Amino acid sequence: MTDAFIYDAVRTPRGKGRPDGSLHEVTAVRLSATVLDALKTRAGFEGHAVEDVIWGNATQVMEQGGCLARTAVLASDLDERIPGLSINRFCASGMEAVNLAANQIRAGAGDGYIAGGVECMSRVPMGSDGAAIAVDPSVAMETYFVPQGISADIIATEYGISRDDADTYAVESQRRAAMAWEEGRFDRSMLTVRDVNGLPILARDEYMRPGTDMQSLGALNPAFQAMGETMPGFDKIALLKYPHLERINHIHHAGNSSGIVDGAAGVLVGSKAFGERWGLIPRARIRATAKIGSDPTIMLTGPVPATEKILADSGMKIGDIDLFEVNEAFSSVVLRYMQAFGVDHDRLNVNGGAIAMGHPLGASGAVIIGTLLDELERSDKELGLATLCVASGMGAATILERV
Repeated sequence: MTDAFIYDAVRTPRGKGRPDGSLHEVTAVRLSATVLDALKTRAGFEGHAVEDVIWGNATQVMEQGGCLARTAVLASDLDERIPGLSINRFCASGMEAVNLAANQIRAGAGDGYIAGGVECMSRVPMGSDGAAIAVDPSVAMETYFVPQGISADIIATEYGISRDDADTYAVESQRRAAMAWEEGRFDRSMLTVRDVNGLPILARDEYMRPGTDMQSLGALNPAFQAMGETMPGFDKIALLKYPHLERINHIHHAGNSSGIVDGAAGVLVGSKAFGERWGLIPRARIRATAKIGSDPTIMLTGPVPATEKILADSGMKIGDIDLFEVNEAFSSVVLRYMQAFGVDHDRLNVNGGAIAMGHPLGASGAVIIGTLLDELERSDKELGLATLCVASGMGAATILERV
């Protein structure tokens, strides 16, 4: 099969996902067009240069609906002959877009793609699509549905992860993110979002709280305890599914969970011929991709079986991987991953993650692929693995190899 290479990866800063966030007045279409235009300008291609724009988005309603990918192409400087495909694998949408592009190239269905995703959580709130998995009793009852925060607390309970463990991890995520910004580790990939007059709106992730410490996190109440123990009582549903647990230990709160933010990210993927045509030098080869379903109640354990699958499919072992990016949906997700594989923290999320900088659902998969690529180059490492947990019980993973 034809190799698929990454030629470029960019992202916007992540703005706080609320009305006072810097990106609240910027639509998902505009954020997406900012990324598309940057990739076109940086690569210097013209005309019908790429086969498609594959764009992930988790909440595909209102201004994020109606095939946002195609709307973003029309709002950008890309040629109108380039179509657009919107996809949804919840939190892994941006990664699935990149993986799908890579596999299309491998199969000979075009030699260049732009892939990534967007989420404007301040404008289109999470859950506003009324997903059937949550609201259709015939599905929710059969799958023992609980909200993701409860799932994260189930993971903590099942695998012996304490509140101190989760808070310690969160403090370190904040420290690493602040250090990465101070040292300019995101400079190559970062775009400035500007208004219609070209004036800067946001040039830096604004969700970060670098002063976070164990004392400040200790003052926060568990975010999901009330919905678990009282109304509507999701703990009882969880205990029907997992009767061996006497109770759910609620350890997660706003400080050790991912931030609600606005943001977009994109990756330019192409064959060797594509790069030669436009005079581009490949940065990495997409060596393997994987996706898998997992337990829909505990929901967020997908990175473990996704990693097992991608390693088995590619004939590799966990020790072959130099660096890991595991999306920080909740502290327990990453701590369980480290526990399952014995991965040292000094090889994982070395520049912080979504706890510090936020999790723009449809974009995060593309964000962590770009972050992983930048860090492989900065630290002169060869192989990296990026993975995410996914709502309703799924996982996705990508392995990059520097070239």
